[in-house]
Amino acid sequence: MTTDDLSGMGPLVARLSRGGQRLRQADRTHPWVLDTVVVVLVFGMFCLPDLLRGGVDDGDGPRRFRLAFTELSVAGMLALQAGLVLPLLWRRRKPMAAFGVIAMVFVVQWSLGAALRADVALFVALYSLALHGRLRQLPWAAAVMAGAMLLVAVAVAVRASAVVSVWDALFFLLSTATAALALGLVIRIRRAQLAGLRERAARLEIERDQRSRLATATERTRVAREMHDIVGHNLSVIITLAYAGAYAGDIAPERGKEALRLIGDTGRQALGELRRVLGVLREAEDGPAGGPELSPQPGIADIGALCATVRAAGLEVVYRTSGDIEALDGGVQLTVYRIVQEALTNTMKHAAGDAQVHLAVAVTDTRLTIRVQDTGPATLSGPPNEEGHGLVGMRERAALYGGTVSAGPTGGGGWSVEAVLDLTPRGGDR
Repeated sequence: MTTDDLSGMGPLVARLSRGGQRLRQADRTHPWVLDTVVVVLVFGMFCLPDLLRGGVDDGDGPRRFRLAFTELSVAGMLALQAGLVLPLLWRRRKPMAAFGVIAMVFVVQWSLGAALRADVALFVALYSLALHGRLRQLPWAAAVMAGAMLLVAVAVAVRASAVVSVWDALFFLLSTATAALALGLVIRIRRAQLAGLRERAARLEIERDQRSRLATATERTRVAREMHDIVGHNLSVIITLAYAGAYAGDIAPERGKEALRLIGDTGRQALGELRRVLGVLREAEDGPAGGPELSPQPGIADIGALCATVRAAGLEVVYRTSGDIEALDGGVQLTVYRIVQEALTNTMKHAAGDAQVHLAVAVTDTRLTIRVQDTGPATLSGPPNEEGHGLVGMRERAALYGGTVSAGPTGGGGWSVEAVLDLTPRGGDR
């Protein structure tokens, strides 16, 4: 929770929160300052009154209690107070060591029969151990604390039972020790919870950024695949028609003009598809009305026109379908169209001009099969054992529907591409 969130709860809470944040920042920068302040406060509040003999003589009860114990010299009192208070400087860095030293001085002091207000340092050390120390050390510290409190109760029973009841003293001491221990544990648990919440918030932010980057990469891959399919196929058709037109220009001018017309039609089709793909990437500045005019995605119904274009480029294409292909959803139809388009593009690149292509799209129950087989050469040009982007793109598209793509030479010569898609409805589909 930030100070902005607390501002609605009142200016006092907001100021306290800002002050606490500044104190924590200062403590992280200069950690010794806070420990020194604690030592100075303990010395001023609990050591000086004993040295000055000020607060103990106020009233008959405190005077009788003090007189029941050993009167220490100023030097001895200062030595014991230093042993009790100075280890608090290490209460956060080495809490167990600080508690052990203070407990030993505490035992020595009460063994001498002396009572000092500086004994409060033992409770501060126990609180610090519960807050900053290792949890497995707490049982040992609690046992030591119980022994020390029992020592004080015995001393009170021997020397000042007439002033303070032994059971009252033992109850007060054990209650104070329990409060110090509980307070340290509560603050420790609260800090752990806040740290866990901060870590979770940071992890969620990282996951959100990762999801955003993954979505961007996925969209970039999809667009690159679309661009490859569109540009690769149409350029292959245009190049083939250009060569055919150049060859027929002198022999059959009418065929040359027909080739130029087909080049223009193919170029316009490619330009329209490129505008559609690039248009969905551009943010509409004026709302839906100002967005690009989008044409529908191609589907199985457009494969006939695709085959006609390939026939115009010089290849003989035999196309047949079986099954209820019109009932397929748009995503499956686009996948089928792009796989067929890429397969025909590869055929135009590598097959001879008189090659024949057999294209079949069949739907049987929850299985869709695409088979493209040509009578061209059984090998592809290019480095051996290297797949082009087209075959990788076909496999990526088929994988979206749990399908596979296989490609290779046929037994009687030529090349075959077969894709199988799984039409089983997914668990999240409705």
